Amino acid sequence: MPSVLILSSYVASSRVGGGAQALALGRLGIEPILIPTVLFGRHPGHGAPGGAAVAAETLEAMLGGVEAQGLFAGLGAVITGHFSTPEQVAVAAGAIDRVRAAAPKAKVVVDPIMGDDAPGLYVREAVAEAVATDLVARADLVAPNAWELSRLSGVEIGNVEGAVTAARALGRPVLVSSVPVGDDIGVVYADERNCWLGAHAASPSAPNGTGDLLTVLFTAARVEGLPIPDAFRAAVSGVAEAVLAAGGAAELPIRAFPLQLFTSPRVRVELLHG
Repeated sequence: MPSVLILSSYVASSRVGGGAQALALGRLGIEPILIPTVLFGRHPGHGAPGGAAVAAETLEAMLGGVEAQGLFAGLGAVITGHFSTPEQVAVAAGAIDRVRAAAPKAKVVVDPIMGDDAPGLYVREAVAEAVATDLVARADLVAPNAWELSRLSGVEIGNVEGAVTAARALGRPVLVSSVPVGDDIGVVYADERNCWLGAHAASPSAPNGTGDLLTVLFTAARVEGLPIPDAFRAAVSGVAEAVLAAGGAAELPIRAFPLQLFTSPRVRVELLHG
């Protein structure tokens, strides 16, 4: 059975980042290998998180142990997320190159965690530049929110058409969240040939971690062999269900994490053009 390597944050009391993604994979029956880039007690949005970033040397050593065990060859995907320093990003880039050599079919999914509409950039400028230069360039799929895609592409995003234009300007497949769709909120998948839109009613209090969940559900579906349209439906539906399960809470509860990929989505999914 393929496993998935995750390089991202671990937050003890929040279902966000790499910790949430590892939980989701485990509940779906896919082996997660989490290399944490930070160890926090709580989500930074609640205040001082406690904990600290993991030294780049420690990341490299952990990856070396995983590689020495021969586990790179069995990877179905690599997901990258939050980084605190450009040195961490360099370690991740080197690991991706070694995974590609060991498992050429492994999918590289980069969530370029940089910022969002309200706070703007919330990582150091050097980190954002390193992610754009070293990781996005290596990605088989980029999974930003709309603000991050706009920053990466230089294209303003105010609607679905803007998201598609921005995605294609990036020159690689993109799964972009937080796209305005009238009064709803949407997710767009776009590559050079096809575009897919999934939309559902915007929640007034969406919990933390929905972007992380979207990325991991799409990745899991692709690792399981689902074609892109079905993987897209499963991921968007899974996130919509998770938001409902959260019931307005700031954090995703464990009941929000699916035990299987959704095959009967309750959200609108339509082919834009292709």
